[in-house]
Amino acid sequence: MEIRTLNYFVAVAREESITRAAEKIPITQPALSRAIQSLEAELGQKLFVRGKFSVKLTAEGLEFFRAAEEIISLVNKIETKFKTTGNVYGDIYIGCAESDAMKFLARAAKNILAQYPDVHFNLYSGNIEDVSLRLDKGLLDFYVTLQSVDAAKYDSLILPEADVWGVILRRDDPLAEKKFFTVDDLSRLPLILSREGFREEYPKIFGDALGKLNVVATYNLLYNAAILAREGIGYPISIDKLIGGDELCFRPLMPEIKSELKFIWRKNFLLTPQAQILLDEMKRLYS
Repeated sequence: MEIRTLNYFVAVAREESITRAAEKIPITQPALSRAIQSLEAELGQKLFVRGKFSVKLTAEGLEFFRAAEEIISLVNKIETKFKTTGNVYGDIYIGCAESDAMKFLARAAKNILAQYPDVHFNLYSGNIEDVSLRLDKGLLDFYVTLQSVDAAKYDSLILPEADVWGVILRRDDPLAEKKFFTVDDLSRLPLILSREGFREEYPKIFGDALGKLNVVATYNLLYNAAILAREGIGYPISIDKLIGGDELCFRPLMPEIKSELKFIWRKNFLLTPQAQILLDEMKRLYS
């Protein structure tokens, strides 16, 4: 039994499709099918239940999957341990929320680049559905998110600073004299709300009043919402430290609402050597 065959098996198990796994490896589909059939014959066990468009692990297949991941992880750790610094290279893919707490990831990345200059960081911003799907499909190694974490699917680190929610408004707006805003204050204003905020944060902030608000616009990325605020369209409800300058300011909500930022990765999923180095550095800095 070869490590290559174990990697083939794990790829099929994760994708639940020989076709998709073959494209990802890459290898021809017939060659991959033969490799899986040979593995089943070698073990004397049926590892997959084959459907018309997908394959599912059998009970024996699931047990073998867990063992195969442990073996592959150990092999990769051994290879990484005995490689010289100059030989560690490649891309790390990270889904990112908009948050000042991204500075904690940046500090870890800076430390890694000082030791491994051939490692490259690729940041991806998008809505939570898109980013989560990319993480689950293996297109991203990590995700930095404000949202709650499914502990059954992901491991996580809580980053040191929480984000404070509040209102973005023009500095020359008479309301800028306020030190904070209450929910009652917001109920009378034209608001610009994050679409992702409707998942968790806005229900916490507004409660039953959420459906009665005057929402004039929604946004995905705060930069665009800030332009609307600057032009006097409305008041974005967002987190602090993202928008500055001479024209706009931030006022917190009262009672205070905070969101923790989480650095997450898939449970029991094989990381590339360079991604494992980032995870180790994040744990060293923030565990």
